[in-house]
Amino acid sequence: MKTQKPQKPFSLIREFQLADWFTLANAVCGTGALFSVLTYLQTTDVSHVYYACGMVFAALIFDVLDGRIARWRRKHSVLGRELDSLADIISFGVAPAVIGYGCGMQGLYDRIILTCFVACGVSRLARYNVTAEALSGDEGKVKYFEGTPIPTSLLLVMMMAWAVSQGAVRENLWFGQFVFAGFTLHPLALLYAVSGSLMVSRIRIPKL
Repeated sequence: MKTQKPQKPFSLIREFQLADWFTLANAVCGTGALFSVLTYLQTTDVSHVYYACGMVFAALIFDVLDGRIARWRRKHSVLGRELDSLADIISFGVAPAVIGYGCGMQGLYDRIILTCFVACGVSRLARYNVTAEALSGDEGKVKYFEGTPIPTSLLLVMMMAWAVSQGAVRENLWFGQFVFAGFTLHPLALLYAVSGSLMVSRIRIPKL
């Protein structure tokens, strides 16, 4: 009877590639954006909203760099792909939604829309991870995305930064608010619904 050899312990830090550290920086920036919004809600100092938006932009830079570094070093791993998805959902899913909430989208319908936006982002990333190999060409590189990439939520973040610069936050949000069945909807939140819908669509976006 053969005895199985004990499996070698998985050393997380040793498995990290250079690109993975940039991916972690992406997640750190997204988390920093969340804390900045919380600080804004505590202090009402709008500079913290700008900090939050700036952190999401910084996350995008790290997101781009980790892919370029991985291709430059020709070192890709399943760990890196999963790590990238987890970082992206923080920086480009949860953070933009919380920025919207902090800026005044706090009605029940708003929260439902923002939650659905995050759920669409999670679904979009999961679909990509599952289908990445099938979408790869002979070169082993994904040639197009199905649905808009989740970092496109940076457009929403830029919109909110502009709204803050115009004083259009909280009760002054663009397009005002509507009350249905006793609950509040800010029409501006519908842009999050559009963004989420595009992420889970079957639209093909060429990968640059």
